[in-house]
Amino acid sequence: MTDRSRYVMGTLATFFLAAALGGCGSSSADGSGSTSNPPNPLGAGPAPVSLGGATDLGGAGAYAILAKSGVTNAIGSSIGGNVGVSPAAASYITGFALVADASNTFSTSPSVVGSVYAADYAVPTPANLTSAIARMETAYADAAGRTSPNFNELGSGSLGGLTLVPGLYKWTTSVTIPTDTTLSGGANDVWIFQISGDLTVAAAKSVLMAGGAQARNVFWQVAGQATLGTTSHFEGIILSRTGVTLNTNASMNGRVLAQTLVALDNDVLTSP
Repeated sequence: MTDRSRYVMGTLATFFLAAALGGCGSSSADGSGSTSNPPNPLGAGPAPVSLGGATDLGGAGAYAILAKSGVTNAIGSSIGGNVGVSPAAASYITGFALVADASNTFSTSPSVVGSVYAADYAVPTPANLTSAIARMETAYADAAGRTSPNFNELGSGSLGGLTLVPGLYKWTTSVTIPTDTTLSGGANDVWIFQISGDLTVAAAKSVLMAGGAQARNVFWQVAGQATLGTTSHFEGIILSRTGVTLNTNASMNGRVLAQTLVALDNDVLTSP
């Protein structure tokens, strides 16, 4: 079977499964539906999850990585954006060779293109982080609370080989990406993935974008552990109630917003 044949079959499988497993109620495949799943005013899919502005340190959208209990880095890594932890102290940010600024409101690191913030730094950092964590938890609750999904239990939680259109997706199980998965849509289209279990991307596999789709508009709400395999590539914003692990040489275009620990190992993360 040729690569083109596999792509076509995977795409067809997506739409056949969507027809069989699509959401109920008044929602439609373009993301319109009930008030608890408002439509995207600028494109297809549901309305995006609000994280706050990229320059507002009191919002979750200002951080490439935001965690409550710590961020560890085994070696190397390149983080394109700010890193924040709260209520954990700076001692729970390990492997970054932190250098405190003279103001003691932030630190710098050779692994971070941006600044590093912790709850025990000088004012106004503690208050900013408390606000950012609250915004992160609100964003998680928003994503988890959307109803009338367009796709229920798609692929029984195995997304390998599928091309996913914009919409609200829901699984009551874990989700795996054992082979490459594509998100296809326009620059303003939105995807929200509600995952009751874990999210696992296999080693050397990728989440790919097509048609102008943007990582800033992709939200992975994960109740369990999110794990990106060695040399895998991922797109989107992970909102995790548990921990997030990027294994060796994984890459990601998005944000990691975790309510516990984030673990890195010579990874590359670029915030959208």
